[in-house]
Amino acid sequence: MSDSSDAPFPVYPFPQPLVETRSIGSVTVHAIQAGGQQLDGGAMFGVVPKTLWSRRLPADDKNRIAMGMRCLLIEHPHGLVLIDTGSGNKETPKFHDIYGIENRGRDGRTALEDGIRQAGHTPEDVSLVINTHLHFDHAGGNTWRTPTGEVHAAFPNARYLVQQGEFEYAMRPNERTMASYFPPNWAPIMAADRFDLVSGAAEVLPGLSVLPTPGHTPHHQSVLLRSGGETLCFLGDVVPTAHHLPLPWIMGYDVEPLVTLESKRTLLANALREEWVVVFEHDAQVGFGRVAHDGKAYRLADSQGG
Repeated sequence: MSDSSDAPFPVYPFPQPLVETRSIGSVTVHAIQAGGQQLDGGAMFGVVPKTLWSRRLPADDKNRIAMGMRCLLIEHPHGLVLIDTGSGNKETPKFHDIYGIENRGRDGRTALEDGIRQAGHTPEDVSLVINTHLHFDHAGGNTWRTPTGEVHAAFPNARYLVQQGEFEYAMRPNERTMASYFPPNWAPIMAADRFDLVSGAAEVLPGLSVLPTPGHTPHHQSVLLRSGGETLCFLGDVVPTAHHLPLPWIMGYDVEPLVTLESKRTLLANALREEWVVVFEHDAQVGFGRVAHDGKAYRLADSQGG
């Protein structure tokens, strides 16, 4: 396992390192911190009392907890793959203040593009973007706003992929979900006929599969990479941080929390049995980890996936 975060890039005001690199079998992957968020701790832990969650993750004086927006860049033999894209550069300073977003990068872009370059690539090198779902903090970086105001695909040579049900759900938001789904994050890509919609579990490249893990949204998906007898799972929002490993620790943001419970039950049982490496998208501290069970609840293994 190597860490390229000491490359000559600026110091960013959000969780570090910018890039963490490791191998899964013969495949190199880079976890890229696409920025930071600060969200209400009560919303992040749902019905779990603050007296419990705050022991693990203390809140600030506004009841907010520090979070990351980690994406995964995979050096797949069939092309460079990016999983999720952070929140992008299109929203207003007021919006960033509400959600505590810090993600500014070089040249008007975001930390995600900086991280891709630190990993030795460019946005133009990405051939496939997979979205776990289309919420703004996972798909906002699909597109970018130029200095003159146009919105274009952030990865001009890539195709994009999401569950068909998720796309349809995003296109019909209700009063509760409309605050998370913003058409500029996908409309230019659909207009260019570069969004691929899949239904259910699918192998999208050899050894790289999408797996429905509904609950956070009805058609949320996680991503599995298998190589050389090892498996990595990019969890997305089914288990957003290592602190959400216990089965009932589920976000208040989830539209179907009891469905999330069953998704977690199946997913974490497989991760434990098969010793998967897992990636926590929103954890400010832990990028890669493995799952353990102490007889009562799932937890982060002591080795953290080492």
